[in-house]
Amino acid sequence: MTIILRLIAWGLAVAIAFATLGPAEQRPHLNLGQNGEHALAFALLGLAFGLAHSRNRLHTAAFIVAFTGLIEILQFWAPDRHARLEDFAVDALAASLGLAAAAVLDWKIRRSRHSAF
Repeated sequence: MTIILRLIAWGLAVAIAFATLGPAEQRPHLNLGQNGEHALAFALLGLAFGLAHSRNRLHTAAFIVAFTGLIEILQFWAPDRHARLEDFAVDALAASLGLAAAAVLDWKIRRSRHSAF
C-alpha cells in the first residue's frame, strides 16, 4: 500500500510541476479561481505525501514547502508564467493543511486499529 501511495504522491508532484511550468493553455481549469485551484492541488499534494511518507513528518513537511517554493521560483524562467509571493503562500498553506489532514487521518486509523485489539 505504501508503494502505491508514494507513486500517487510523486505522480501528483510531477503533474503539478507540469501544470505550473508548462504551457498555460494545457493546464486544467476547475473554475475555482487561481487561488482555489492552487489550494486544491497543493492540499492534495500535502495529503498524498503525508500519507505516503508518514515516518518523519517534519522532513516531509520541509520537503513539500521547499518543493512549493522551487516550483514558484522556476516560474521566473517559464514563458508566460509569473512567480508571486501570494501564490507561494497559498500553496504552502494548502500543502500544510493537507499534511495536517494526513496526520489526523493516520492517527485515527492507528487508534482504531489499536482499540480493535
